[in-house]
Amino acid sequence: MSSRLIISRARPACSASRGASTTGVGRLANRTRSIASSRWPRSVMSLRIMHEVIRQGGKAIRRGPGCRAPSPWQRPLLLRWSTRRGRRGRSPRGTGRPCNRRLTVASSIREKPHRHMGGGSSASSREREGGQTAMPAKHMIATFRERLAADPDRIALRGRRDGGWWELTRGEVDRTVRAVAAGLIELGVAEAARVGIIGANRPEWTLADLAIQSVRAVPVPIYPTLTVSQAAYIVNDAEVDLLFVDGGRSLQMAREVAAEHRPVRVVCFDDSAALDPDLQEVRFSALVERGRSSPRSAEVDQRLDRVTPEDLLTLIYTSGTTGEPKGVMLTQANLLAAMEIHDERLPELSDADTSLCFLPLSHVFERCWTTYCLYRGLTVSYLDDPTEVIEVLQQVRPTCLCTVPRLLEKVHSAVHERMGSASAVRRGLFDWAMRVGREVAMRRNERRGVSPALSLQHAVADRLVLAKIRGVLGGRLRLVPCAGAPLSREVEEFFHAVGIHIAHGYGLTETTATVSFHDRVGYRLGTVGRPMPRVQVSIGAGDEILVKGPTVMAGYYRKPEATAEVFRDGWFCTGDAGAIDEAGCIIITGRVKDLIKTSTGKYIAPQAIEAMLTTKPPIEQAAVVGDLRKYVVALIVPSFPALEAEARRLGVTWSSPAELVGRPEMVALVQARVDEVNRELASFEQVKRFALLATPFVVEAGELTPTLKIRRAAIVAHHADLIASLYGD
Repeated sequence: MSSRLIISRARPACSASRGASTTGVGRLANRTRSIASSRWPRSVMSLRIMHEVIRQGGKAIRRGPGCRAPSPWQRPLLLRWSTRRGRRGRSPRGTGRPCNRRLTVASSIREKPHRHMGGGSSASSREREGGQTAMPAKHMIATFRERLAADPDRIALRGRRDGGWWELTRGEVDRTVRAVAAGLIELGVAEAARVGIIGANRPEWTLADLAIQSVRAVPVPIYPTLTVSQAAYIVNDAEVDLLFVDGGRSLQMAREVAAEHRPVRVVCFDDSAALDPDLQEVRFSALVERGRSSPRSAEVDQRLDRVTPEDLLTLIYTSGTTGEPKGVMLTQANLLAAMEIHDERLPELSDADTSLCFLPLSHVFERCWTTYCLYRGLTVSYLDDPTEVIEVLQQVRPTCLCTVPRLLEKVHSAVHERMGSASAVRRGLFDWAMRVGREVAMRRNERRGVSPALSLQHAVADRLVLAKIRGVLGGRLRLVPCAGAPLSREVEEFFHAVGIHIAHGYGLTETTATVSFHDRVGYRLGTVGRPMPRVQVSIGAGDEILVKGPTVMAGYYRKPEATAEVFRDGWFCTGDAGAIDEAGCIIITGRVKDLIKTSTGKYIAPQAIEAMLTTKPPIEQAAVVGDLRKYVVALIVPSFPALEAEARRLGVTWSSPAELVGRPEMVALVQARVDEVNRELASFEQVKRFALLATPFVVEAGELTPTLKIRRAAIVAHHADLIASLYGD
């Protein structure tokens, strides 16, 4: 599909102070509803905003208030069933070798790191030296079982079905995991076997994950958004013989992989899916029943007794912004260490807290966060359709969740977009409340006192404005780990002012997620916080961030050369560029290999410019280009709901997105936002020309990773002629 575009030359920017920032609205979801009642604050936070906030493609599914009976595998369990209104009721009770292989990592470094920061005492740290590591004694399943046994009647997992929520207690989780594990042994799953999981977020995803680990096999998560060929690559590389899938597309993908690439057996979560026994397809419910009656259930405990800290716990394939995916090997010791070091930094969490799991479990961030929540005894609710996250936040009302900056940016944009059309009185009240919120947040962060007068103002501001904004996200949210992309200072300040702590952090699949994040007090905006306890961070040659510690991976699966390339003297080379400030906080400046070098020899971090652009309405996506060129240009995708609203206000007519982006009024609107960004950049960093695209960057075209990061090389290749025209070639 071709993209209609318009090319514009940016006006020179003067070095003025930062202008007042307004922000745009995301795409409209398929339906809108009002939040009843209160005139200003509630109207500002209407469900229209909620549905504008999220755009990930796909149609939002309207669910009715009724509930359906639980699946067969759930009937023997003590289930709690609730509708959106909170009614509750109960249903009737109803061969391989051990995988202890670790890759030896080459130790060769040409330059010594020049700046080093440790996250805690080294006395208890498990440091990598030549690939060898001192491991803790426990393994994750033993740790989970201790937690589940502590209070077996407490709710652990919640999932959606037909407009309602079904629940599993800790005791039910333990019994189901044991049953699935025994069922896997009945199916012939050997120790060290790789077992794939393809599907949307749901409790069964985690139950399968824990059951696979319980038989000393290795879970391999696969994004359900991948193409068949991409999924087949992972299945072949990891030598997967069995796949857990949900229904629909994931089931079809598994069948195509089995038919065209590698024979695999299938376990399907959905009872309504039509299975073919001839294709070795079984239902999850049948696997549970088979495991409950299995005479080999004792073998589960025998396998667990053989687990060692060096065992491979999971293979996670990185999506990669370039090149083919690599299987990251994380061990039992890696994940257990990750749990322990988070305990030291998150003492405020308790089993009274709840989390919403809405980022893909196939990604290390959500999977590790959800694992940690269960490890700490929190209740986790699973969302299978991320386009409905704002609506579901109203139902679940979590106290914490992990997210990516895009969600926060869209909430921030939607609020400011709405306030842009409010009356002067309402805008004034909003601005005053935000100033008070920022002042209180700053004083608390700096451990300064809040005067009685300011406290009184804050109480009024909170009642009239701030609490209403928190209400958009359920009203109880207080902790939000955020990572995956740059987060603008403006957005971060906004949420802290509202009263939600954004634990902005940094991590990679290769480091079992977290390397650093903001503490509740003493955080520094513009950084990604201090390193975790027992995690050491250095800055090496070319300002590359280097990491060492107990959470660093064992290596890349079946890729010893690639493993050797990323380790130097025991340090993992992240490929990210950055610095460490005087307070020991990490500052990310970009990707080492993603830096743009202009023809004049200047180095530019495109991700930082893209992050600035996408905070300006109506800009939704941006890709900055300029390698070996004399100046920087950008490909910009606007938020079409915001663009259309502005067009209607100006009386502009259009018949298609391609025609809309070509209208001079729309170009001028985006030009003004680009100029705002340029005023904050050095002259050689400024976007001199840009093109508006009528179609967004998408995963399916290879322009985004499954975690929605820019694949710059693919975008440049797809739009080569357009980019050439921006340079007058």
